[in-house]
Amino acid sequence: MNHILDIKTGGKSLNEAEKVLIMIHGRGGSAQDILNLSKHLNVNEYALLAPQATSGTWYPFSFISPVEQNEPWLSSAIETIEKTVQTVLNAGIKTENIYFFGFSQGACLTLEFLARNAQKYGGVVAIIGGLIGEEINRRNYKGDFEQTPVFLGTSNPDFHVPVERVYATSNILKEMNANVTEKVYLNFGHSINQEEIELANSIVFN
Repeated sequence: MNHILDIKTGGKSLNEAEKVLIMIHGRGGSAQDILNLSKHLNVNEYALLAPQATSGTWYPFSFISPVEQNEPWLSSAIETIEKTVQTVLNAGIKTENIYFFGFSQGACLTLEFLARNAQKYGGVVAIIGGLIGEEINRRNYKGDFEQTPVFLGTSNPDFHVPVERVYATSNILKEMNANVTEKVYLNFGHSINQEEIELANSIVFN
């Protein structure tokens, strides 16, 4: 299955905004759901773009399954993020003014895309996510984040995302010169909490 490019929008228009936030929803969620979350973020002056996963999921199996089991969905999902970013670049907005927010499966996809395409971005928030694969393939990741602020928040335990993968992801992003802040909440559950929103605002959307 390949994803059909379907980008929902909110906030300012691309030709009015100086900054853009790309929001990536989780499995079973929707672009509109995650756009609604933006009202809790300091992004009033941003253009908001949220691609919609075809059939509501970016890839069918766990993000720590062997990668081949999630193909061709996964490659198509990464391509969808690439096309969304390209839409922003085509509007004349620089990479350092592009921000990302991903939750759960969307956080995994966001981190995977960014680690494969590291450069100076505005900032990244990934709630309950990590780099994709049964084992992390470090050879897939290249570039320099040039101190892009990244906030990783998660629960321990989390049914879908082992905290060890979050730590491993954090370490790789730091190796790639990202300015990473990680926060682990004990037994919080698979959701976003108020402190994570506040940290996202203070670290990334400041």
